Amino acid sequence: MDHQDAAARRPFLLWALSASALLAGCSSAPPRSARQEGGQRTAGGTGPSPRVDTGVVPVNLGLSGELREALYARVMLVVNTPYTYGGNTPEGGFDCSGLIQYAIQGITTRRLPRTTAQWAGVSAEIDRRDLQRGDFVFFNTMGARYSHMGIYAGNNQFVHAPSSGGVVKTVSLANPYFSRRFTEARTIFDA
Repeated sequence: MDHQDAAARRPFLLWALSASALLAGCSSAPPRSARQEGGQRTAGGTGPSPRVDTGVVPVNLGLSGELREALYARVMLVVNTPYTYGGNTPEGGFDCSGLIQYAIQGITTRRLPRTTAQWAGVSAEIDRRDLQRGDFVFFNTMGARYSHMGIYAGNNQFVHAPSSGGVVKTVSLANPYFSRRFTEARTIFDA
């Protein structure tokens, strides 16, 4: 490859690197050494559920189901807030896991995780048919089971912070992009 060809490809390479960095805003794949931990609820309600080794001690937040509506109200207040990689405030914008962290900080004083894989580690898997407002939905958008997440809003809708150039919004789980990439439903609530 001569110097002229390399110079011509440089803008594309810069664009590709920038795009991948922006799209990775919620990408937090679990480490390859994922382990199993027993005692968590599964889709059937009994037996062990796979847990992700995320570097934090897994804790099932087990929040009261009475907090579901408060969580829903809090996340709906920030709809239309711009996406910002690493963001977790209305003033600074949100990425997907920052949105979750912000919304839940408003209903509990517990120490909370930050990445999508960490959120998977502190929640219990549920059957998609059992989704209720405030539960989590996870998507594989970048080759990892926990690349992206949102909060279920009811009526087959979820709230999420999409990607660069987007805003926090409500989207249908039937949306072709998300329906093909859906990986899991999880909850932090006892009931």
